[in-house]
This record gives sequence, C-alpha cells and structure tokens, in this order.
Amino acid sequence: MQTSLRYGGDSKSVRFHSKEKFPIDSKTYLQVNGELDTNVGGPTYCSAIIRHFYPELSASLGVGLQYNQHEKLRYTVRGKKAFPLTSSGLLNFVVKGRCDADKEFKERKGRGAAEVTLAVLNFQKDQDVRFKIGYEMLEKVPYFQIRENNWTLNANIDGKWNIRFDL
Repeated sequence: MQTSLRYGGDSKSVRFHSKEKFPIDSKTYLQVNGELDTNVGGPTYCSAIIRHFYPELSASLGVGLQYNQHEKLRYTVRGKKAFPLTSSGLLNFVVKGRCDADKEFKERKGRGAAEVTLAVLNFQKDQDVRFKIGYEMLEKVPYFQIRENNWTLNANIDGKWNIRFDL
C-alpha cells in the first residue's frame, strides 16, 4: 500500500492518502484510493478505478467510480498517452484527459492537459528528481511539479499549490 501525507495552500488540515493496486492481469489492475482529512476527522474521498496499460503505445485508460464529501458519487473515465522525446525515455511529452459524470450522467466535468516531463536520475547520490511543466487546457492554467524521491510540490499560475510526502 502506498501512503502519503498531503497539504494544500487552500486547506487547514493534513490529509492521509492511501492507494493500493490489485493486479487483474499483466496489463490491468484495480486501483483503490482513500483519503482521511484531519480537519473533518473522517474519510473525504475514495475511488475504485480499473486501469489498463498499453505499453506498446505508452498509454493507459481507466474507468471507475469516485466519491467525495462534496460531489458524492461520480463516474470517471481517464486516459493518458506519452510521447518519448529521447531514446532514454527520460524526456516525454504527455497528453492526458479525464471526464467525470454524476450518477445520472447529467453533469459532466472534463479536464485535459499537455505536459513535458523530465526525469533526472541520480541528480545527487541516491536522489532522483522529476520536473513537469504543463498546461491545463480547459481551465487555461499553466502548472508545474517538482518531485524528489518522497517529496512532491505542485503549483499553478493562479497561486494554488500543494505538497505531498510519500511515507
């Protein structure tokens, strides 16, 4: 199980997030996520998504359900495709999209982004770093991510940010 502590600039609490992947076959798994908010004192988010990977295409597709305290139950579909820019695979152009719908399929929310990712292995001894610069197409907001082993910082041009520490 992967567990992390998360905190965002618009929050007044730390969230405990857990993720587990259950293999279905060599290219498919069930991914279950859950989150506990220290301010609320209970669960605020959970999801179950079946994800299938297409390694020959550097792509993935996921379909599932998610629940959060504000929007209740929603269906979700997501896809991602990477285009390697170098033969090492450390520099990539990534296109990803997502659509969430309420349980009556009346209200839909879409997201789409294009990003460039650069992985730097052994940035320092035993330290890998990943840089990501992207553009959220529907919201028209540029963003970036810096990830170092267990730490991740995400921020966008609107001043929103969050930080994550993987336990």
